[in-house]
Amino acid sequence: MKELNLQEIREQLDQIDRKLVELFEERMRLSGDVAEFKIQTGKAVYDGEREKQKLGAVRDLAHGEFNQQAVGELFSQIMTISRRYQYQILAEYGKRGDTGFCEVEELNRKGVRVVYQGVEGAYSHAAALKFFGEEVEIYHVPTWEDAMQEVEEGRAVYAVLPIENSSAGAVSDNYDLLVKYNNYIVGEVLLTVNHALLGLPGAELEEIRTVYSHPQALMQSSVYLNSNRKWRQVSVVNTAVAAKKVLEDQDRTQAAVASETAGRLYGLKVLKSGINHNKNNTTRFIVLANRPIYRKGAGKVSICFELPHKSGSLYNMLGNFIFNNVNMVMIESRPIPGRNWEYRFFVDIEGSLGDAPVRNALMGIEKEAVNMRILGNY
Repeated sequence: MKELNLQEIREQLDQIDRKLVELFEERMRLSGDVAEFKIQTGKAVYDGEREKQKLGAVRDLAHGEFNQQAVGELFSQIMTISRRYQYQILAEYGKRGDTGFCEVEELNRKGVRVVYQGVEGAYSHAAALKFFGEEVEIYHVPTWEDAMQEVEEGRAVYAVLPIENSSAGAVSDNYDLLVKYNNYIVGEVLLTVNHALLGLPGAELEEIRTVYSHPQALMQSSVYLNSNRKWRQVSVVNTAVAAKKVLEDQDRTQAAVASETAGRLYGLKVLKSGINHNKNNTTRFIVLANRPIYRKGAGKVSICFELPHKSGSLYNMLGNFIFNNVNMVMIESRPIPGRNWEYRFFVDIEGSLGDAPVRNALMGIEKEAVNMRILGNY
């Protein structure tokens, strides 16, 4: 058996790597020629059937099951990189595609109608006031979907909806509504959540038997609430609705988990303040309009897309961000109704639709996803 010398093996590997780099650069030069041809002829960059045939051909060139699998993965990545290079060339020729969005200097925040879900005193109400101030007409509707309809049909200029909480996570139903309605995210507002236990004037903690609130508020206050085993926790559609119920029922055994602002609005007594266990608890609200606009200087883009149901598709899709040096700050998945075990992905990235790297990344995803939609730039 030949004696192995590690240094000699490494030198041979270095020589092979130099050849691989030279061949890779030659391949990329030819990919550029392909892009030039496609620009002249109008052909699409992505040809799924051609790639499938090519991957099968290169696998057949390898020997052994392991090498065939590895060569398939290697060439899949090489072709993905080639496509991204071609997209960049297309962008240089001004073929980035029209996003459909229009840049504006500022959002109009004066004298407009703004809708939120719930009742006065809800956290959504506070978020709307924080973003728009007092110089707007703010009104409420019973459900999040009602708010989306108000904006889509033009009865309100903006809607304010919660989208995620730092401790309870995503507001999943609102992600689904972003797909269902043709509204666009034009802003966001962060609101620190400070839950209190509210009861009727004169009520005492010892009397409480039932606590009402929104499911997330109950979850965010679960450490405190669960320490009182006699309390029955009941979900309602909104924290302020819970406060209003306690006032209307006039039952001293009932309490609500809501903001102290809601307590003052409905004349309730603070039985215990700051009951949420995460004192840095913050809810992110999104502001929606029915026009695809974005403010000059906007720094975050939200998109959603569906993927081909095959191995590696999400990895390849997110690679568009890596290749274009675009930072992804959030990813969330939701099941697609009627399609078992298939998911729609929601992604937030840093940047503006006016930035070339962002547009290149989005073009790559749009061409290769089953479908892709820009939800907003804000």
